[in-house]
Amino acid sequence: MLGKKKIVYMGTPFYAKEILQVLIDAEDMDVNLVITQPDRPAGRKKILTPPPVKILAQACDIRVLQPEKLTDEGVVEAIRASTPDLIVVAAFGQLLQKDILDIAPCINLHASLLPEYRGASPVQQSLLNGDAYTGVTAMLMEEGLDSGPILGYYYFKIPDRIKLHALLTKLSQDACQLTLDILRNFEKIAPQKQIKIDASYCKKIKKSDGEVAFDDARKLYNKYRAFEGWPGIFTASGTKLLEIEIIESNSKHHEGEIMRIAEDGVTVGCLKGSLKLITLQPVSKKPMDAKSYCVGRGLKVGNILI
Repeated sequence: MLGKKKIVYMGTPFYAKEILQVLIDAEDMDVNLVITQPDRPAGRKKILTPPPVKILAQACDIRVLQPEKLTDEGVVEAIRASTPDLIVVAAFGQLLQKDILDIAPCINLHASLLPEYRGASPVQQSLLNGDAYTGVTAMLMEEGLDSGPILGYYYFKIPDRIKLHALLTKLSQDACQLTLDILRNFEKIAPQKQIKIDASYCKKIKKSDGEVAFDDARKLYNKYRAFEGWPGIFTASGTKLLEIEIIESNSKHHEGEIMRIAEDGVTVGCLKGSLKLITLQPVSKKPMDAKSYCVGRGLKVGNILI
């Protein structure tokens, strides 16, 4: 088809795979090169696993490169040889150097409302902070971390009890539509500079970030939402809190005090607020319901849970 936009695509996880799928399906887009992260060990058995973007690209017979660094030999040459009209980037995991930025306009789909939450974990950060709104921003990339001028964005109100995976799905859906809107209207858009004074940054999540204490119920519950899947949340003793609900955020209790034991869960007080624990997993044990956990340890109302 005449008039197709030639695209080099760079991305790695599920969020990026969904955007790639939309570009592949679009009749006015031609993705002729995909760059993604190398295969990494995954799971308990550390099986070498390809990223979702690679799996999709290979299924569609699109050339894939997996450099450890974009400065590796041949990467820039391959991008240049693809003669892209645009380079589209989504959760790729590496900064683009100037010799790539100079090949074609580079558009990044970042899962926050920039300039808020530049960096590696914007979706988790929005949940950790209990934000009311989040969204996806399309920006024109420059040298620097998520600092380029904004091309457009979608935003929405975050449901109170939504967790990471469901939020990522919603953001992915919006990012797909935003990508097509921006690419199809790119020549008509006047990029808007980010307001640097409003910028904030978020770090890469570490395993240790999942440790929690019963000091603030809302803070603990937000960690539960943000760290769904990995790293999860766990106490200092290593007990994993697999399923919890927040009851309220304002009452005052002893830290970890058992307030109620019932079939549907164990109510635990925090220095501020209270939670219902539904499913736990002690170290080296199978998951169990919270009542069984208490009964097995002789814990009663008024005792400290952990």
